Amino acid sequence: MTERELLAVACEQFLGKNVHDIKNVVLQTLEGHLRSILGTLTVEQIYQDRDQFAKLVREVAAPDVGRMGIEILSFTIKDVYDKVSYLSSLGKTQTAVVQRDADIGVAEAERDAGIREAECKKEMLDVKFLADTKVADSKRAFEMQKAAFSQEINVKTAEAQLAYELQGAKEQQKIRQEEIEIEVVQRRKQIDVEEKEIVRMDKELIATIRRPAEAEAHRMQEIAEGEKVKQVLIAQAEAEKIRKIGEAEASVIEAIGKAEAEKMKLKAEAYQQYGEAAKMALVLDALPQIAAKVSAPLAKIDEIVILSGENNKLTSDVTRLLAEIPASVHALTGVDLSKIPLIQKATGAQA
Repeated sequence: MTERELLAVACEQFLGKNVHDIKNVVLQTLEGHLRSILGTLTVEQIYQDRDQFAKLVREVAAPDVGRMGIEILSFTIKDVYDKVSYLSSLGKTQTAVVQRDADIGVAEAERDAGIREAECKKEMLDVKFLADTKVADSKRAFEMQKAAFSQEINVKTAEAQLAYELQGAKEQQKIRQEEIEIEVVQRRKQIDVEEKEIVRMDKELIATIRRPAEAEAHRMQEIAEGEKVKQVLIAQAEAEKIRKIGEAEASVIEAIGKAEAEKMKLKAEAYQQYGEAAKMALVLDALPQIAAKVSAPLAKIDEIVILSGENNKLTSDVTRLLAEIPASVHALTGVDLSKIPLIQKATGAQA
């Protein structure tokens, strides 16, 4: 072995010995293991399975020689023999068995050959019978086809004869039909001439009498329909106008009512909160409207003439009152009475 430790062991065991001594040591070791293994096997096992025998020897002897630093690379059994010819007898028995098996194989081969030959003959006869059957079938089919052809020829001959006679009848019928069609065409032409004459007379009647009357009637009908549609559209527009106005007035009245109600509600709440002072303020706010209502009739009077004597007190008082009223009313209500023509004339005369 090449490993350092095992190489050291080998040196320890064999250093100083020659090759012959080393061989004897290894050989004796292997022979000892060989004898121990022989005691566990039968002669038949040793003779028939040499490789297994050598493998066992190698496996058992390898540890011992390994402790001497020697490695078994190969171990084979070259031959196995004995002094009483027992192993040779085993060979003869084996030879007899082989010879017997060979004879049996030959017999079985000859038997199989005979069976195969018979099968081949049977297959040949089957093919021959099948071929003969196909020939007979082909012959029968030929005869049947030939009879069918003959029958078809006879049928076609009869059909041709019948078709010839039928064609003759058809030709006669066709000739008569053509004659009838000629008569019908002539009659149709005559009818067409009469119809065209009727159409011409009808067109003449329509052009001279019916069409003008229809045109006038159609014109009057269109005028009537147009007038009717016009009246209907006017009525619908008027109704839609009235409905829209009514809806608008209703919306305005409703809005005014709601505003007045809200205004009255707010005024009532204000009166409850401020008391007499609020009422006085309301009266003062209404005075301009009252003054305007009172002075409205005076705006329509052009002049007032007062007749009196000289140094009459009534005239001077009225004049003074007219001069003072515009200023007082304007101070209290904010309404300017001086723009009224009558007051302007009166104050202008005083000045």
